[in-house]
This record gives sequence, C-alpha cells and structure tokens, in this order.
Amino acid sequence: MKILKKIFFVILISSYISPSNAKNPIDFISGITDTASNILKESISIQEKADKLIILAEKTVDIDGIGLYSLGKHRKSISDQKLESYKVIFRNYFLKSFSSRLSQYSDPKINVISQNVVSEKYTIVSSVLVETEDRPEIKIDWRVYTKNPDKPLIRDLIIEGLSLARTQKEEFNSVIQGADGNVDALLTNLENFNNK
Repeated sequence: MKILKKIFFVILISSYISPSNAKNPIDFISGITDTASNILKESISIQEKADKLIILAEKTVDIDGIGLYSLGKHRKSISDQKLESYKVIFRNYFLKSFSSRLSQYSDPKINVISQNVVSEKYTIVSSVLVETEDRPEIKIDWRVYTKNPDKPLIRDLIIEGLSLARTQKEEFNSVIQGADGNVDALLTNLENFNNK
C-alpha cells in the first residue's frame, strides 16, 4: 500500500496546467505530466520544488472534494464548525503528505493514452507510468471532475485498478470506528502528522 501511495503523490506533484488552456480532460492530464517533467528537472532545491508544486496542486486537485469523500458517512454526523476544521486540517495533511515525498523522485515518465467520458461530471483518463530499472510499468487512470469544463480538477487516481481515494476513505473510517465513531480521533491523527 505504501508504494501505491508514493506513486499517487509523485503523480499529484505534477498537477499544474492553466485551466483556461485545457480543452478537454486528456489535454489537461497531458499538460500535467509534461509540466511535471519540467519542474522536476529544475536546478532548485527540494524545498523550492515542494513549495512551487504545493501551490500548483492547489489549483488543479480537488482537495476539498477528496477530503469530503475520504470522510465518508461521518461528514453527516459532525457539526458544520467541525467539518470546516476538518477541511483545513485535511488540506494541510494532503499537501504535506505528497510534498514530503518529492525527494524520492526525479522525472516520472507518464504516457497519456485515452479518455472515457463517463458523464458530464466525470471523465476517466488512462495513462501508463513508464517502466524503469526500479519499477515495472504501472497503469494509472485519472478521475477528472468536469462539472466546470473550463476548470477540470483531479478527484482520484486508480492505480492498477485500486482507487486511492477509496483506500484513504477506508483508512479514515477505520480510525474513526476504532474510536467508537468519534471523528476527533481522526482529526487528532491528521494534526499529529501535520505537526511533525
């Protein structure tokens, strides 16, 4: 599971393309992967790359949407105030999680292959993480939210058939259920990670 999460986050660090230039989801993802290669080749420090890519990820990844999905059914059982607190904590958790993995990667090569328009709101873009000496070829499907066609957003990655958003949702639910349904346990875990 850890290796899948690492792949997930290295792909997300590539998340930048000007929404106004994205004609359709496949162009959006192609632009993301091309930009990733250029950013990771820059002669700047890991921290500078992290800072730059965090800003870019905030523009192209639906962090709030992923966060709410990850909270699952528990979002209906907490107050509006606590939900807003969760959104802030989750955003910090999400951005720190992927930026902390930057040093493990240099130039991921991703070939975008095709797209499948599921509905007006979602398109699945298929791609392949090219094989290297250190890893096999990996199939990656990007779930792109297209309710606003002028501003597509990444909602999920499906790596070799495994939805990472769903996996995270299951992990969050496990933490909450282990605390007898107390969402505060999840918030504490996320905050502890953010404060490390």
